[in-house]
Amino acid sequence: MGVFSRLGDIINSNINAVLEKAEDPEKIIRLMIQEMEDTLVELRSSAAKCIAEKKERSRLLTRLEKQVLEWERKAELALDKDREDLAQSALLEKRQLQQRVDAVTDEVKLLEEQLTRFNEDIGRLQAKLQDAKNRQRSLVMRQKHATTTLKAREVVHSDKIEDIMFRFESAERRIEDVEARGEAMDLGRRPRTVSDEIDDLANADEVADELAALKAKRKSGGSAPKAEPVVATKK
Repeated sequence: MGVFSRLGDIINSNINAVLEKAEDPEKIIRLMIQEMEDTLVELRSSAAKCIAEKKERSRLLTRLEKQVLEWERKAELALDKDREDLAQSALLEKRQLQQRVDAVTDEVKLLEEQLTRFNEDIGRLQAKLQDAKNRQRSLVMRQKHATTTLKAREVVHSDKIEDIMFRFESAERRIEDVEARGEAMDLGRRPRTVSDEIDDLANADEVADELAALKAKRKSGGSAPKAEPVVATKK
């Protein structure tokens, strides 16, 4: 496929339509960018050759125009010397050269028109290329986001997650059961009061007195006087 054929296909293509039909949009747009870049290189190369040829034909045209003027001067000189025959020959040379001048002039015009088309085509292709690159960046970001979202949803809806949540709820129920049993053991128990704590102190004193009497008895070898019980006063 020639460069101009490919260029026509690229410039006339609708990138959105191509992407909508593509199975792998990122791959397709990457290939399109590569094709555009290759075509742009060929266009610039062809334009460079056209510029070089135009310069060469312009130099030739300048030389021919000088020769035309030179033969016209020679014809005038021949007439001044009454050599009409030489003047006619000089004018014939001038005429032939003028025909070449006209032909080369047409060639230069054609080359200029071709360069204008090159410039327009390169400009349009560059715009298409920039548009494709912008869409490529956006497409890559969208694809990454879509892939991440898909993976997250696959995890959320996975059977493994459901199994983990079931085990978590089962463990939570067992903990709640242990907590309930502990709370049940405290049911019916009267909370200790200040009076209960004072009674405990009185009982402790009574036991201490009995212990002291027992020690005295064992030391004397006889019977120790019985200690009088301390009666706790309840408020």
